[in-house]
Amino acid sequence: MVSVGYFLSCEEFGPNELVRQARWAEQAGFERLWISDHYHPWLREQGHSPFVWSVIGALSQVTALPISTAVTCPIIRMHPAIIAQAAATAAVQCQDRFVLGVGTGEALNEHILGHRWPPWVVRREMLREAVQVIRALHAGGEVTHHGRYYTVENAEVFTRPEQAVPIYVSGFGPAAARLAGEIGDGFCCTMPSGELVRAFRDAGGGDKPAQAGVKVCWADTEEKGVATAHRLWPTEALPGIAQILPAPRDFTAVCELVTEEMVAGMVACGPDPQRHLDWVGKYIDAGFDEVYVQQIGPDQEAFFEDWASEVLPQLR
Repeated sequence: MVSVGYFLSCEEFGPNELVRQARWAEQAGFERLWISDHYHPWLREQGHSPFVWSVIGALSQVTALPISTAVTCPIIRMHPAIIAQAAATAAVQCQDRFVLGVGTGEALNEHILGHRWPPWVVRREMLREAVQVIRALHAGGEVTHHGRYYTVENAEVFTRPEQAVPIYVSGFGPAAARLAGEIGDGFCCTMPSGELVRAFRDAGGGDKPAQAGVKVCWADTEEKGVATAHRLWPTEALPGIAQILPAPRDFTAVCELVTEEMVAGMVACGPDPQRHLDWVGKYIDAGFDEVYVQQIGPDQEAFFEDWASEVLPQLR
């Protein structure tokens, strides 16, 4: 049976609000949490981007739900040795209920220190080496590593969980899904694609967990939900350029081309429980084991109340 979690959006909410949403999610019957890791929001309209590791520390003290990053990029903005320490601490705080989701990132977040933004084939190999470094540090003992992309000298992570931190790898195309199968303990995605799930499993993923994130906008009317989703997340309808645009203003400019009708085809909007069930059902049918739902906009409390009574019981 699929496990349904809640997707905490660091792009849209500040740290205190995210903690409050996590409490509501647990009370409503959601079984786990995803949380995004950004330096910038996609759009200035979204308005936030707290440091995810601080938020995870706070979440660990108010909820017993498992937490996954969705996803952390350990290749440019932050060195994998630093991510290894952060993830180990998070796992201790969460009492081994933490998953490190990783990916090759977006220029939006990773270019900020002035480094060149490499093509995906290079970032893929950087991610492969970064995961190797993180696993070595999580295994314990002193690590020295002189690789193609990263250097680590005499590093040791002293605060570590009893179990190794699971590392899930994101993918939005067949090659990335295959990489997740090769090096990951699980798979992360935001597309209801059975093809990607199969690519992950055939490349070595086997029966390892496959996670997916999906956006909805529960509202009094479908029109109101579409308007809110269009204002805050027109990026859902963008073509595959999200990895290369460097600043929120660039996404704002491109999103001028996105209409409300386009967003309505990408996000389940409005008060009809069946529409939300059908939307999540696409991900279940694609073969995902865990589906994380993000409510767009400020009507969070109403969303949790209605999903608790109208949607989650039917998903179970």
